[in-house]
Amino acid sequence: MSAPTPPPTAAHPPGDRLIGGPGGPRTQPRKAALAAFLGSMLEYYDFFSYGSAAALVFPTLFFSSGDPAVGTVSALATFGVGYAARPIGGVILGHFGDKVGRKKVMVFTLLMMGVSSLAVGVLPTYEQVGIVAPILLVLARLGQGISAGGEAAGASTLTLEHSPEGRRGFFTSFAMSGTMAGILLANLVFIPVAALPEDQLMSWGWRVPFWLGIVMIVLAYLVRRRLDETPVFTAEADRETLPPLPLAHLFRTQWADVLKVLFASLFAVFQTVFMVFGLAYATSDAVGLDRSTMLWVSVAANAVAVVGVPAAAALSDRVGRRPVWITAALSCAVLVCGYFWAVSTGSVPLIVLVAVLLNGVAYSGMNGLWPAYFSELFAARVRYSGFAVGSQFGFLLAGFAPAIGFAIMGDGVTGWIPVAVFAAVCGVVSSAAVLTARETHRVPLAELGKPLPRR
Repeated sequence: MSAPTPPPTAAHPPGDRLIGGPGGPRTQPRKAALAAFLGSMLEYYDFFSYGSAAALVFPTLFFSSGDPAVGTVSALATFGVGYAARPIGGVILGHFGDKVGRKKVMVFTLLMMGVSSLAVGVLPTYEQVGIVAPILLVLARLGQGISAGGEAAGASTLTLEHSPEGRRGFFTSFAMSGTMAGILLANLVFIPVAALPEDQLMSWGWRVPFWLGIVMIVLAYLVRRRLDETPVFTAEADRETLPPLPLAHLFRTQWADVLKVLFASLFAVFQTVFMVFGLAYATSDAVGLDRSTMLWVSVAANAVAVVGVPAAAALSDRVGRRPVWITAALSCAVLVCGYFWAVSTGSVPLIVLVAVLLNGVAYSGMNGLWPAYFSELFAARVRYSGFAVGSQFGFLLAGFAPAIGFAIMGDGVTGWIPVAVFAAVCGVVSSAAVLTARETHRVPLAELGKPLPRR
């Protein structure tokens, strides 16, 4: 019989225990952070490859309307379908993440994303099969969305529960660094693809990014399957305190926190408006910028964000989640207006500068925090469900923000103003939601999600 595991101490808090048992590999928080980084990078490479394709080629390939604007709105709406499916994924995968463990669900999300992305890459076009083509595209996008609905919650929860006290924000932020790296990678792959001659781009070039993603999904799967379950979840399972229906228990005990996470999640509108609407708007006839140029703008902004995300999270470990978040949200509300003004001028250096400030710096102040902050608001037995359901219902608006942007966009050189105001309002709502939530950066792991003592 093996010796019992010693209780946590100040030197080895619950989030910093060894995994794998005596003689097994020594797994520090950085191993869980690496797995979260790789998995998130590869999942979101696939997820946002779709976004680039929706902005650049899907309007022509999958929709028959002779009006380019109608085709663009239709294609961007299918991008939003992925976000509509994310709450479904959050509910289903959140349940299993709190019932059977974080690790098993994280492996499943990778495989589901891989299959869905491969399906996009082999789809026939509207010219080949008619209305069946957009229907199949939507089904594949639904698969991507369900997978993404459980990915962020799983990667963040697993990493948080392995992280040492006082550095949870920093280690957990690597799930979002991976997301930014995935978006960066998607843009780097699409740059040479977008530069292909039109006939090659429309015939086979657009498919290449989706095929390449499968290889990377396999590599991430090999890393994730070697992870052990978190000590926090294992302890709950051993004590047999896991609720039979985590979602019911969640809404019985922490419904207010779910609502706070939902409204705080509206910050994601900044990213999809910048990444997808901004790309389609800048390359439209109204502005006329080159596709490759705007993809490089996204590369520059996201390259800065890969560093900005952990930097913002580390700062929140020192000064708190709320002040960093609120400052970042209000900064984005101002900078999003500056970004679209810069795009309307056609000045590439100005566009790059404001894009880096908006998406690389200010947005990182929220994007680096939400993996830890949303996880910390919930007790361990409902953490996966609370994180997934609250965030994915909030992200629903972000998914349709590009299509909403085109629907509300005005005419002429100032037509971007309604879109910028829409995004700015979402930022203000997000900051208000965080202002009403509790501060968590110094709360011990075992105390997270418990009711505050009455005074």
